[in-house]
Order: sequence, then structure tokens, then C-alpha cells
Amino acid sequence: MCGIFAYIGKKDDAAEIVLSGLKLLEYRGYDSWGVASKIQNLKLNVLDNNKSKIKFQIDKHIGKIGDAKLSAELKRSSNLAIGHTRWATHGGVVEKNAHPHLDCTRTIAVVHNGIVENYIDLKKMLLSKGHQFISETDTEVIPHLIEENLKTKGFASSVRDAFNQLKGMNAIVVAYSLSSEIVAAKNGSPLVVGKTKDEFMVASDTAGIIKYTNQVLFIKDNEMVILGKDVTLLTLPDGKKIKPQFNKITWKVEDATLGKYKHYMLKEIYEQSKVIRNIAQNYTQQIESVGKIIKKSKGTFFIGAGSAAYACLSGTYFFSKIAHLHVNMSSASEFNYLEDFLNSRSLIIALSQSGETIDIVEPLTRAKIKKSKIVAIVNVLGSTLYRMSDYKLLLGAGPEKAVASTKAYIAKLAVLYALSYAMVDEIEKANQDLLEVAKEAERILDAKYAKQIQRIAQQLAKAVHIYTIGRGASYPTALEAAMKIKEVSYVHTEGLAGGELKHGPLALISKGSPCIVFAPDDETYDAIISNATEIKSRGGVIIGVGPLNNDVFDYWLEVKNIGEASIIAQIIPIQLLAYHMAIIKKLDPDKPRNLAKSVTVK
Repeated sequence: MCGIFAYIGKKDDAAEIVLSGLKLLEYRGYDSWGVASKIQNLKLNVLDNNKSKIKFQIDKHIGKIGDAKLSAELKRSSNLAIGHTRWATHGGVVEKNAHPHLDCTRTIAVVHNGIVENYIDLKKMLLSKGHQFISETDTEVIPHLIEENLKTKGFASSVRDAFNQLKGMNAIVVAYSLSSEIVAAKNGSPLVVGKTKDEFMVASDTAGIIKYTNQVLFIKDNEMVILGKDVTLLTLPDGKKIKPQFNKITWKVEDATLGKYKHYMLKEIYEQSKVIRNIAQNYTQQIESVGKIIKKSKGTFFIGAGSAAYACLSGTYFFSKIAHLHVNMSSASEFNYLEDFLNSRSLIIALSQSGETIDIVEPLTRAKIKKSKIVAIVNVLGSTLYRMSDYKLLLGAGPEKAVASTKAYIAKLAVLYALSYAMVDEIEKANQDLLEVAKEAERILDAKYAKQIQRIAQQLAKAVHIYTIGRGASYPTALEAAMKIKEVSYVHTEGLAGGELKHGPLALISKGSPCIVFAPDDETYDAIISNATEIKSRGGVIIGVGPLNNDVFDYWLEVKNIGEASIIAQIIPIQLLAYHMAIIKKLDPDKPRNLAKSVTVK
């Protein structure tokens, strides 16, 4: 979940390069940050007596890295540096717990994603050997383990043996000042290596690297890479050499930068029409291929986490109404407990933006043991989900850096919508509908419409509780709408099926309770308007979303009728509403508290 960036090469401003890379990765963790840079002959108060060693100088801070600058010491000439933005797991958010962590000699610097499950036992052993610890983290055992191993073997072997001692799903990047090398190893969180003619970078996401190169190596689980003057790739735990395969990524630098926008969330909302149009115009063959796979399977399951789970639920409605097929849906974190019936004819369609979320990777690992087939609908080339799947479909949404998903969610809906029509050989109908959705997205994001949303946001930002309701295919939209508002504005919002109101939630409605009602012009319209009337009669304030205004609405957000595809467009005004609520409350919509983009720990 944390951001990692490391550099080794011929440039002499390694620390600045690392700081710049970390800023591109801050969405992966932002409660603290740190950079360690190889500096020679510093007069430091170190634990050993050899002052001539080339040691790491370290700069750590609490808070976000956005406008951070390096200390004067780290600006000194260096060709090796390593850094990290943290999302805390072990130890509080204090400076001493920020990464990187050093060994006793300050020649080994480590950054880490994951959890070392056996760190207490390892720490006890290292303390008995005289090692001194500074932090409360599990990570700090790693540099001391490597330091201990260096007494009898070389650097790369010391890292490999230390990594093999760690229990749990972990990714580490280790820099050694004496040999000017970086070693990275993983069996969990993502790591990617970028290369140019005379330098290497390691990052937790390609978004940190595309500023420097489009040549990347995705490190697989149970692999270790050694970077110095060249690159060496090894298997773990045995250390057997394998040939590294670099890939060319197509994302552009501007895709991962703000450009004219104040926040990534806003930028990504406005990119949605382009994403939808791309799927409508270029995905027919890929989607038809997945459709053929579904037809051969016996038992199809959609799984996803967070917003991806709501996209999966939408997919079940698409498949029911359009393809007249039953598909199963599960939250990825619960799929572990629903796997007993899987077999070799089962098909799991896994939806994910990052392709690294542990809640989706873990159950698929278990499903593969049962020889079930996996289709990945994912946004990141080379991600764990991408690699472990039998069939892959890239969303093509480009980097999504705001923690709250917008354009990746829309892309998933568009793919599932087209896939449902592909099942009945009418994908061209879906493509035409999606082009209409793209046009409607542009209309919704017009300045005049956006001002109306801002006025509603002024009212909702004062709320303590908000309710969102929908029926049929609009029910998952109500859930996703509630998620967006909760994530970025911190206003408690509950998504409900309209028919469930009278079974308990109606007791919560009082004078002034805001309720967002999704009312497309379909078979659910009359029933959802009745639900809105029930709320209004108890003092609720109704914000209607749909093609038809109604007397029960206090506010109306028009979304034109595009048939079954209407639900794709319905969520867009609520994404923008959530964004403006966050701005009104002076919150950072890109980096909600306690959340991170890619959840790689359970």
C-alpha cells in the first residue's frame, strides 16, 4: 500500500530523483515519508567507529510529501538513493517509524511493503546479538538481518537469505552504500524496475517510472533483482538465474500528472468520456473473446473489492436483463469462504484497478489450485492479477492516482455492459450506447451543469447522514454513490435498495435528511418515486438523478435516458458532487484519511 522509489545510475542527484518519484506515488501512502541517500565522509554520530565509510544520510518527516523539499545534506552529490511514502501498519505515525530503515552501520537502507509476520521472533534474536533498534516497526528487522548475514557472505546473498526468513507477503528494496547496489525481492506487493541506458529505478507502481523510461520489468512473486552496473534476476528461495524480460508501457508522462487540474480526482472524472469512447471503438474483439470463454464455462463468478465489487453487482443486472444469463457475484474478501463449489469448469472474472489488492489476489490463488479459469479485467499491465490470469483484458483507463476510483469504475461498467451484449451477439448495439454515454458524460461535466452540482454540494456538505437509493441496476449505483461521498467528504452515507426502506432504514429519516434517488426511465421508475415520496413525507430532502423531473424532487440532476446504459452515466454527477463536498470541507479528495489506493495487506 506504500509508495517505493529507488535510483541507481550515473546522475549525481539521486535523492532529488527519488523525491520526485515518490511524489508521483504518494497516493499509495501518505502519513509519512523518507529518503536515504548515499553520502561519503559525513561526520555523523554513528554506532560504529569507522567514520570513513560511505554511509546513508536519511531525511524523514510526518505528513504528506506533496510540497516537500530535501534537507541540505541530501542535496549533496549521490548516485544512489531510496525512498518511501508510508501507510502505517506497525507502529504509530511518528518520524522514527517512517522508512527507510537502516542497520547499525548505516550502510544498508531498506524500504518495505507488507507485514513481517514473524518480526517479534526475529527482533529478539537480533537483540541478543547486540543489534540496536530505533523504531516500533516490523520493517527494521530486515536491515539488521542483512547486516548479520554480511558477516559471512556477500550483499546479494545476505538479502536473499534475509528475505527467505521473512514470513508473510512482503516486498523489499535494499540499497547498500559500500557496493553501490540495489536488491529488490517480493512475494506480495508489486515492484517494477525501469531502465535507461545507464540507470535503474525501482518503484511500487509504473506511475512513478514513466517520467524516466517506458522500459519496465515487472518483478514476479518469489523473484529477486540485483541492480548495479547491470541487472540480474534470480528465483527465490534458491537464487537461480533467469533472463529478465522488459516490457514497453504505453502510458504517457502527462497521464500521471495533474496538468490544468487542481486534483487527480477531478482530472480523472473529466477523463471518463475518453475512456468510455475508447472501449466503444476499440474493444470489440477482446470482449467477444471473453464472451466465448463465458459460454464454455459452467458457473461464472464476478469478484471485486470496493468500487470494483459494485461494478460486479451491476454486471449481474446487465447479464440478467440483456444476456438472460445468471452470473454469481461476490466481494473478493468474502470469496475465500465461497470457494468450496469451484472446479475446473468454473470461471472467475476478477475486476480490479491495480491488480494488486490482496483481497482479490488471495482467493484467486486458492481458486487456481482447483484449476478454475480466471479472466482479469484490470487497469495495470504486468500486475499480479494480470500475470496470474488465464485471460486478460486491460481497461485502458490510464493511471488512476486519486484513491477514490472514478474512471476505472466507469471503464469496468462499460466493459461489462459490452460483454453482456456480446453474449447475444449484439455488441455493436452496446458500442453505440457507450458512445451516447460518452456524449452524456461531457454534457454532465459542462460548466453550467457543474455549477448546479456545486450548489447542491454546499447543502450536502453540512449533512450528518445522507442516504442513496436505487432499484434494479440502479441499486449498485446507489452503493457506489454512497462509497464516493463517504470516501472523500467523510459524511456518513448509506446506500440502499429502495424496497428495503420500509424494512428498517426508514426509521432513520427525519426532517432535513438528504436522500439521493436514482430514477432512470425504466421498470423501476414508479416504485423508486414511491420510495422517494415516503422519504419526503417524513421531512426528507430529495435529490433526484434521472431523465425526468418530478414534483417529489427538491433538486434534480438530469441524466438523459440511454436505456440500460443509463446507470453508467448516472454515477458521474455524484462523483463530481462528492468531489465538491470535499473541497467545501477543505479536505484533500485525492488522499482520504486512513485509505490508500492499492490494499496489499489484509
